[in-house]
Amino acid sequence: MQLRPAALQVLEIADPAAKAAAAGTLLLAARAGQIRIDSTAQLDEPPGLPGRPPRPKLVPVAQVPRRSPFSLAGRAALLHAIAHIEFNAINLALDAVWRFAGMPADYYSDWLRVASEEALHFTLLSEHLHSLGHAYGDFDAHDGLWAMAERTKHDIVARMALVPRTLEARGLDATPPLQAKLQRAGDARAVEILDVILREEIGHVAIGNRWYAWLCQRDGLDPVAIYPALLARHGAPRLKGPYNLDARRAAGFTDAEIDLLR
Repeated sequence: MQLRPAALQVLEIADPAAKAAAAGTLLLAARAGQIRIDSTAQLDEPPGLPGRPPRPKLVPVAQVPRRSPFSLAGRAALLHAIAHIEFNAINLALDAVWRFAGMPADYYSDWLRVASEEALHFTLLSEHLHSLGHAYGDFDAHDGLWAMAERTKHDIVARMALVPRTLEARGLDATPPLQAKLQRAGDARAVEILDVILREEIGHVAIGNRWYAWLCQRDGLDPVAIYPALLARHGAPRLKGPYNLDARRAAGFTDAEIDLLR
């Protein structure tokens, strides 16, 4: 079995639970030596990517209401929003595997592992949502993460710069304050799940940093100097503090990049 076509097939799956399970199965097959990586194959993009269910309804960001964790419905809506991010993160990792040819084998292995871990995050959140009487799809959501994937699908440098190490890195900053609110709301299980997510997301952002730096070195680019231009060119959101600097350093952000944030 070839990894990149297999990852594309998983990306096309619409059912979230089936997609999450398939991502995990694909990683197990790779670790068992049942998967080959053909980095040179040029694959055609099928219509309708990514596969996703008819719900949640996707609306503009401004139409997604603010969510307070201090009521059951508000906490469910908040956790649904995080589950939606994790579902999109499965898609983003799988897209990174199949779409970009010509990378080292470790690149594809890294993003396959990310897809499997994002699948676990989605599953944990989905199960917790069920315990609150809700399911993924019950609340409206926005499509900001995948929209950035669309904008960067022809530019792997921009993809590495703006998805893992910009949009997903925002989760490193947002998670501890969110955990504090959920702790005050009495939802210890949600806090535990976010502990898992934060720990593994540091690794995911580190993978984005690793391959962004590798690509910049390959192409003779200054990773700090070109970053603001990439933000502007692809319409990435302006980053706002406070920043989780310890997590960002653990994820491989350099002192120069931290200074740029400040």
